[in-house]
Amino acid sequence: MARIVKKFGGTSVGDVDRIRNVASRVKKAVDEGHEVVVVVSAMSGTTNQLVDFCRSAAPMHDAREYDTVVAAGEQITIGLLSICLQEMEVPARSFLGWQVPIRTNDVHSAARIEKIETEKLEECLKGGRVAVVAGFQGIADDGRITTLGRGGSDTSAVALAAALKADQCDIYTDVDGVYTTDPRIVPKARKLDKITYEEMLEMASLGAKVLQTRSVAMAMTHGVRTQVLSSFEDLPGTLVVGEDEIVEQEVVSGIAYSRGEAKITVVGLEDRPGQVSHLFAPLADQNINVDMIVQSASEDGTSTDVTFTVPEDDLRKAVKVLSDRKDELKYRDLVYTGDVVKVSVVGVGMRSHAGVASKMFDTLAEKGINIQVISTSEIKVSVIIDAEYTELAVRALHTAYGLDAPTDA
Repeated sequence: MARIVKKFGGTSVGDVDRIRNVASRVKKAVDEGHEVVVVVSAMSGTTNQLVDFCRSAAPMHDAREYDTVVAAGEQITIGLLSICLQEMEVPARSFLGWQVPIRTNDVHSAARIEKIETEKLEECLKGGRVAVVAGFQGIADDGRITTLGRGGSDTSAVALAAALKADQCDIYTDVDGVYTTDPRIVPKARKLDKITYEEMLEMASLGAKVLQTRSVAMAMTHGVRTQVLSSFEDLPGTLVVGEDEIVEQEVVSGIAYSRGEAKITVVGLEDRPGQVSHLFAPLADQNINVDMIVQSASEDGTSTDVTFTVPEDDLRKAVKVLSDRKDELKYRDLVYTGDVVKVSVVGVGMRSHAGVASKMFDTLAEKGINIQVISTSEIKVSVIIDAEYTELAVRALHTAYGLDAPTDA
């Protein structure tokens, strides 16, 4: 017998029939003798509708009341799933975040989990019942409902698995696992049997939307074995595990891309100590996340050009922040575009293999694709290219690193 946390997203619980399908999957696990905790999101589209209600009521709404409204979606699904399980003669009890309780800080709409008190859930499981928990929500010290930010149900599930010392956390989605790249772009993409926490974290942060980034980081921190599975097909999924569980590591495990990027170049910035810090400080003050950075000095050493990327949604704000400080920063010009994409190769095998970056650069050059910015880490190489070359770049790199699925004879 194992203790398993199962999480089902919005599409998995999109209507009552789908909720019954979820209940059937949970019943199967219970019939096999497992202790099961289920974490569910709101029905597909519900949270968006609740967010729109808040914006319609007041564009500058109180974040505490916003959390009260948007947390309502999960209350419906935990109740309906519990009813469906009981109808199938599976004892079940629902729990809202505050009933567990899942304790968070007080940063409303983007709260972070600080502690989970498991006594009530343990009592539920020992009583032979399934615990059905609302994802995405918790409670602050002042007793107010909090929410964890979009995609927070993944984080709820992994956090519960860690707190309950579960054997595994199963994340059910509308895809059947983690692929070497987006199968919509590369039909020959392969589903991975296993992927390391680090690789999954990189791929999630670089645009792969299978798992929420915070949930992967939490799984890695607490060593939670996490599996990505399809809600709609009985197919093997992908296990996200520690590096020691993968016997033979691929040099490159996947190709990721992110379309929501923008590039800014500050031309002719005065080249003196502290000037780059002065450039990025006001962006940080406005909560604008700067990602890739390249600096190049002029030949005479008096000025420098600094190129960096920001989320495309923040481009206008970033440009305004820098434009308002042109006299203070003493730069010559500001050049920017949102028509770019970040493409990355990811793999823990890079640590012990040379030539990964050069193969990427050669492959893109052969396709006539110009690289604008480069960023590297121990297990990834990322480049910024023109958005029009996204699909060509991803396909070419997928083939170059031997990731294409073999063709049936």
